[in-house]
Amino acid sequence: MNDLHISNRQSICDTLLELAEHDLDIVVLTSDSRGSASLTAFGERFPQRHVEVGIAEQNLVGMAAGLAGMGKKPVAASPACFLSMRAIEQIKIDVAYSQLPVVLYGISGGVSYGALGMSHHSLQDIATMCAIPGIDVVLPADRFESQAVIREVMANPRPLYLRVGRNPVEDVFEDGVSHYVPGKATVIREGMDACIIATGEMVYYAKQAGELLAAEGIQVRVLNMHTLKPLDEEAIRAACATGFFVTMEEHSIFGGLGSMVCRIVSEYNPTPVRVLAIPDETVVAGKSAEVFAHYGLTAEQTAQIIRERKST
Repeated sequence: MNDLHISNRQSICDTLLELAEHDLDIVVLTSDSRGSASLTAFGERFPQRHVEVGIAEQNLVGMAAGLAGMGKKPVAASPACFLSMRAIEQIKIDVAYSQLPVVLYGISGGVSYGALGMSHHSLQDIATMCAIPGIDVVLPADRFESQAVIREVMANPRPLYLRVGRNPVEDVFEDGVSHYVPGKATVIREGMDACIIATGEMVYYAKQAGELLAAEGIQVRVLNMHTLKPLDEEAIRAACATGFFVTMEEHSIFGGLGSMVCRIVSEYNPTPVRVLAIPDETVVAGKSAEVFAHYGLTAEQTAQIIRERKST
């Protein structure tokens, strides 16, 4: 059953608390953001393993890299908009180039901050992070996948950018099992009439679109591309057989999932792609759902694109 009182960030904190009971190397760092990251409970339970650096994102990343160099497993949490912009040089050199296993935990990603506007939106982070060699980029779809990502990276430490939204989201994996495998897209639905590829919070809307179309006899493949880097190119190439792609992402239309899919299909098997993302403009203010609807990032609007394609 869906539980909209549990956000991805809360699930991550709960999982870290569980793992940290037995793994003394897990350390959490925050940039005046433990409340925003739902990590207050971690600081209370493990005060000696929580470092509050204040509003100083560059220091946050540098200190996390230093701890990783000493054998710790640091999770550096900060709003995605600030972590991916203000500390990008430290991420590039101290973490990625140095290959230090830091989890760069971007909270309140995309348009989660809504009415706070462009300064607080993170719509360039996928493009920026994916352009840096040596770091994985993951956007989990729901609370169960968020748990799975944290468990996996704590077991196999490496540089990782993990981006989640601020608000609770509907469950994609209603049985509580995400089947998360790094770098391998998860098939949510099978189908050969078209393919929807989504990442992060958009996966739920993609799943809904697939269900709407299935009720009309249109069978659409839905892929959860939780890992943007390394990207599952094989799954994208295989989906070319459907003849039409729709990509969905809470990111700029430039340099994100849609751009990646277009690159792969143009090289492998040119296939029409409709990219649903945020256009090159100052984003309208509003709650996440309102912003999504304004830019066509809903289940019904996505389904309508595929209906129109099938009717031509």
